[in-house]
Amino acid sequence: MNAGIDLFMEGLKARTPGETEFHQAVLEVVESVWDVYDANPRYKQAKILERMVEPERTIMFRVPWSNDKGEVEINRGYRVEFNSALGPYKGGLRFHRSVTLSILKFLGFEQTFKNSLTTLPMGGGKGGSDFSAKGRSDNEIMRFCQSFMTELFRHIGPNTDVPAGDIGVGGREIGYLFGQYKRIRNEFTGVLTGKGLGWGGSLIRPEATGYGAVYFVQHMLKEMGKEVNGLTFSVSGFGNVAWGAISKINELGGKVVTVSGPDGYIYDPAGITGAKVDYLLELRESNNDIVAPYAEEFGVEFFPDAKPWEAKVDIALPCATQNELDEADALKLMKNGCILVAEVSNMGCTSGAVNCFINNKFTFAPGKAVNAGGVAVSGLEMSQNSMRYNWTNEEVDKRLHLIMQDIHDTCTRHGKSDGYINYVKGANVGGFVKVAEAMLAQGLV
Repeated sequence: MNAGIDLFMEGLKARTPGETEFHQAVLEVVESVWDVYDANPRYKQAKILERMVEPERTIMFRVPWSNDKGEVEINRGYRVEFNSALGPYKGGLRFHRSVTLSILKFLGFEQTFKNSLTTLPMGGGKGGSDFSAKGRSDNEIMRFCQSFMTELFRHIGPNTDVPAGDIGVGGREIGYLFGQYKRIRNEFTGVLTGKGLGWGGSLIRPEATGYGAVYFVQHMLKEMGKEVNGLTFSVSGFGNVAWGAISKINELGGKVVTVSGPDGYIYDPAGITGAKVDYLLELRESNNDIVAPYAEEFGVEFFPDAKPWEAKVDIALPCATQNELDEADALKLMKNGCILVAEVSNMGCTSGAVNCFINNKFTFAPGKAVNAGGVAVSGLEMSQNSMRYNWTNEEVDKRLHLIMQDIHDTCTRHGKSDGYINYVKGANVGGFVKVAEAMLAQGLV
């Protein structure tokens, strides 16, 4: 590794001990942009990179709420407002037992560059709680969301910070959060995205991350002289993101043969189509966080405590969570004839897996580029809220198409060398330069 990068990372780790996910996300970006940073005296003098890795604001708070037995429970809430150089902080809320400050800092850091790539005026942020909806009633989820927003409301606003959903935060949770914000502030405003269509939401938002990812994959395949039609896909997860990706893959003639959960994965050689796709939403709404019932419902094989990357497919799409695909999985995929991997989850691959792909000149793209469609349509929802107007399905989809094409063009422009596109470098450099220039223009803020 470069001595300058070593020194930079040593300093970061000393200031943020134990934040391994955050360190992993920063290292990936720093390795990609260091030559650009090191060659630009303006960036170095203003210590742009050192400023970028420090959140502008980190908020931590307790969330007391009562369960259905009348017992008080306490969770921890967070909002990491990372960078507002390009616009209001923008990024999802994650409710999951695995949530820590390190995870939210990595997500907020990634979000800054992802939002930059969309070309929309949005900064980067992320938030959430270690609350899990698994086994909880709707009333318990509502009471938790109301307590969470009772603290969060003072830190957000349509021109300050606009949260959205993420793992564990879907339409139901956004509704409860929005209702509490409206009650406290006595105003109806576009403070959250992912809202219901009847009260300020945008068409295509639930499907946007999955749709946008498949559009990006289409561009990757075009570079290879291929198309989605006729190819087989392995998908992890079974929430909105996986559902959106599977729906679009089916529409384009591809075949998805896996979905997964914390309990294992199912293999459906006939393809996940029709009622099977709708059933994924039922699984998500059950709050049980398992995928085994799919195997029972449709008579297919279930592989407990295993990952879907052992299945023989053409394309793999990690759609569940961070670091779900490691180096051993990467080697297995390539050995089995896989031609492309695209992260749909944030940092879905470990550093070892990413390096394995790049060192083998394998076609791989990172989450900050692939999954930007979700926040892109959130940005379009913000625009519609500001205008008090709703675009049609076709208008939103057309804008999403153009945004994903622009992101792919940016990755190609900054990442192509000797016939190989390093999408990781392309995404990181493209996102970094735009944020860096905005920070320079705005002075020491």
